[in-house]
Amino acid sequence: MKAAKKFATQIEESVLKELKSFVKSEDRKISAVVTEALEEYLNKRKIRPVFRSAMDEVLDENSDLLKRLAK
Repeated sequence: MKAAKKFATQIEESVLKELKSFVKSEDRKISAVVTEALEEYLNKRKIRPVFRSAMDEVLDENSDLLKRLAK
């Protein structure tokens, strides 16, 4: 595990309540879940804009099909 650095922030009460319930049910620590979630979010944001644009275009063009497949 990498060395952790302490920081402070604020979070909506309902999200914090859900987070606490989740970590309890998973027997994990809040810091581990928050770190994992932020890493995933940041990695998703690194996707090249051209790819993201192409992906959005394909999703828009096939939205009806995707909705039917989701049922």
